[in-house]
Amino acid sequence: QVQLVESGGGLVQPGGSLRLSCAASGFTFSGYAMSWYRQAPGKERELVASISATGRSTNYADSMKGRFTISRDNGKNTVYLQMNSLKPEDTAVYYCNAQSVLTSRRYWGQGTQVTVSS
Repeated sequence: QVQLVESGGGLVQPGGSLRLSCAASGFTFSGYAMSWYRQAPGKERELVASISATGRSTNYADSMKGRFTISRDNGKNTVYLQMNSLKPEDTAVYYCNAQSVLTSRRYWGQGTQVTVSS
């Protein structure tokens, strides 16, 4: 049974930091590129950051560059998103995504809420 379980969301003040985690199970984690997406109320889901299956390559949306860092630990089947200098516009539900590097198989987590507010 495939599971992607996000954690680490919550309420934080502007300028603060949060670290999201996504624990994967039920599939071969090292064979999947991992990404974080987010969706704010009334907006479409957007890509935040992605990381290759090996972890050697990362990609960020322009508005997150320099503030967010994606990483993964293939030994722990976990992907992380370190978010610094958070802004109110970062408020959204953050979703973990797994994309097979060999097939079209794709999985989503249930999401974790991040709220940036004073």
